[in-house]
Amino acid sequence: MAAAVVALATSCTGQATGSGAAAPPAADGKARPAADGKASAAPSSPAADSTPGSDSKPKADPPSTKASTEPTTPKVLMTEGTENEQVRELQARLRQVGHFHRSPTAFYGSMTSKAVRGFQEKRGVPATGSVDEATWRKLLAMTHRPTADELRPATTNALDEPDARCKTGRVLCISKESRTLAWMIDGKVVAAMDVRFGSENTPTREGTFTVGWKAKEWTSTIYHTSMPYAMFFSGGQAVHYSADFAARGYAGASHGCVNVRDKKKLASVFDQVQKGDKVVVHW
Repeated sequence: MAAAVVALATSCTGQATGSGAAAPPAADGKARPAADGKASAAPSSPAADSTPGSDSKPKADPPSTKASTEPTTPKVLMTEGTENEQVRELQARLRQVGHFHRSPTAFYGSMTSKAVRGFQEKRGVPATGSVDEATWRKLLAMTHRPTADELRPATTNALDEPDARCKTGRVLCISKESRTLAWMIDGKVVAAMDVRFGSENTPTREGTFTVGWKAKEWTSTIYHTSMPYAMFFSGGQAVHYSADFAARGYAGASHGCVNVRDKKKLASVFDQVQKGDKVVVHW
């Protein structure tokens, strides 16, 4: 009897085995069938799942630390329609590197846009025609700060290298290539102005001449047009002010004379030029 009592006590904590063993009751008191068809205890839920304040709830994803891949738009500094002194500087700098061929105006028009686009294409910058920070930095690195004469030059057209015949003495040096007149004394440019020439049917003669005579007020005896501040150098051909040139620019032409459109500048040079001074007309 004592041995039987001991055997019964030890079997309470062990797992029942054998075909006649019954499965212990589940947590809800109901028997559950085991995989072999015998009753087995139902598994209890993990303590964390039923404990208030557990970490079993879904957590929000942490903020992304990846850099944004969206492209940033470069800041535009100047574009068509802009009008200020920075545009004047832009034009002067573009002129230094051969992309702008007129006097700076401080107005950003279609010609400036075309010049900027050409610069951008050559330098590997996106060719937008507008000046962004990258374009401006590249242009600054390639050019120097414009001088007062570069910002406000005497002529719309850039003066070219003076002909060798213009580098000594007192000379009206007239270039058909740059369409400019430079009044020079001993190789130094004293004054400069834009000019236009005769048409194909009435060309302006080229060569070295001298001022034969001057007339502050003159009217052409052939064409009956006014020729103020005329300085004759080759027959009936003269350097003189042209109201038509001032109004129409290069849309017109002379009958062989050298037309000037800046009356004030020409009046000043007229007072300085003397009979016998040299005139050189060249390409």
